[in-house]
Amino acid sequence: MATSIDRVITAGIFSLDGEDFEVENNIWLVGNDEEVLVIDAAHDHRPILDGIGGRKVAGIVCTHAHNDHINAAAELSESTGAPILLHPDDTMLWEVVYPDRRVDETLSDGKVLTVGGTEVTILHTPGHSPGGVSLHVPSERTVFSGDTLFNGGPGATGRSFSSRELLVASITEKLLVLDDETVVHTGHGDSTTIGAEVPNCTV
Repeated sequence: MATSIDRVITAGIFSLDGEDFEVENNIWLVGNDEEVLVIDAAHDHRPILDGIGGRKVAGIVCTHAHNDHINAAAELSESTGAPILLHPDDTMLWEVVYPDRRVDETLSDGKVLTVGGTEVTILHTPGHSPGGVSLHVPSERTVFSGDTLFNGGPGATGRSFSSRELLVASITEKLLVLDDETVVHTGHGDSTTIGAEVPNCTV
């Protein structure tokens, strides 16, 4: 059964360091006609459920724990019974949004998730946040970069728990080594390719 990749876009408020910003987020659904993995349950679980369309949810993967990437995760988990997965280095950010709700599984570099027969490899890509991860799907020549890599260059830094130097190192060591034709599906904005971003990712 062919692998499917679908996008749901939701809008809401990103809050960090005492400031609020209106943002649109990409939620990515990876799988097939029977089950999907949800990447970043943002803002409102209802349109995500519409995108899922009754398929089994194998997991809700958080690329990092800024509020705009996780604030629909608990409701989506309650609605689907799916576990929430997060890298433990972002626990302090998770607890700002969910002080009484723990994640169900932890992510680590090299961990392989399987959904609908498709393997998804976790790449720990810190810098935007300490526990930031990207998800590589080799069979589809695709990587889901969260806020690590955008169309036009690295994700944002200069906020609490972020480091541009570390972010660029993560991109260089984990993402730019992928094939130039690898499609990059981002947490915000338009998709891109690894080859297109090589000149945009210097310190």
